[in-house]
Amino acid sequence: MSVDFKTFVEVVGFVTDVRKPVLIRGRHGIGKSEVVYQLAEQVDLPVVERRASQMTEGDLVGLPSTDGNTTTFNPPDWFKECCEEPRVLFLDEIDRATVEVRQGIFELTDSRKLNGHHLHPDTLIFAAINGGTHASQYQVGEMDPAELSRYTVFDLEPTREDWLAWAKDNVKPVVLDFIAQNPGHLEHDGEFEPNKVYPCRRSWKRLNDCLDKGGLLEDWNESIYPLALAFVGMEAAVDFQQYVKDYDRAVTVENIIEEGKIELTKDFGINEHTAMVDKIRNSKYVKMEMDVNQISNVAVYFMSLPSEIAVLLWSVITESGEPNTIALHKATVDGESVAAHFVKMITSD
Repeated sequence: MSVDFKTFVEVVGFVTDVRKPVLIRGRHGIGKSEVVYQLAEQVDLPVVERRASQMTEGDLVGLPSTDGNTTTFNPPDWFKECCEEPRVLFLDEIDRATVEVRQGIFELTDSRKLNGHHLHPDTLIFAAINGGTHASQYQVGEMDPAELSRYTVFDLEPTREDWLAWAKDNVKPVVLDFIAQNPGHLEHDGEFEPNKVYPCRRSWKRLNDCLDKGGLLEDWNESIYPLALAFVGMEAAVDFQQYVKDYDRAVTVENIIEEGKIELTKDFGINEHTAMVDKIRNSKYVKMEMDVNQISNVAVYFMSLPSEIAVLLWSVITESGEPNTIALHKATVDGESVAAHFVKMITSD
């Protein structure tokens, strides 16, 4: 059974509290590394990350030295650091490591030591491998039951909402809105053809950073399509370039909440209103206490909506917190109470 990010973050602390190693298993590009760094920040510990796929046996256990009578192994600097101070030790791609390296990791996860050198009592161990829905398509070594039994194994399958919540603070609005309205382009969910580029959560972040750094999202730029093609593949790139072209002409959240230009939505159908509510859900306004003018504009928009979309907007405002909910509940438009309008709407349906 897989878990989403929210559930994983909520329960993994019970495992690390007793200093048991955690193995995160999931498809590529979903944010396995990201969540480890997030957890490390929560417990205020630096991360020591090693890619097991690039390690030799010496990189793991250290190199031998002798005083003439006794041979000892000098631990590598990264392992010595994890022995002397509390750290989050993150071993990535362990299923791509050589047999010798995996045997060393076996000892490390089993007894928290290598060649007599013990980890600091408060050092936490995380590891990650590819797996999940498309596990058979990864060219990795299988982990046998004895290896897996050394870990607490979490199959991570983040939801679209997980990514959208994270993306609010990490990608530009145009990228966020595109994925909110085109969830099928967030990541590929079918079989993978060899050597074909597919979108994933990681590639959208990288495309965002590239376009943002180059200032290419301020206005339409012909370079957007070839860059999108390189990062997320042809199908997503075609739709994304068209979305960016139309984005400046689209009605924005600011048009509605700040400026009260509800008339811009007069020709909207159900799909356009749904997209606008999605934009509001992913905007800064749901993370703040809106002022009287902003709530008044939301109320006017709410009263103009078809009932099924109005219910969606009501739920978005409710989820944003008690102050906004109460303010909208008390608002009136042309003498009619928003609360009374809502009750009338849902009872008539």
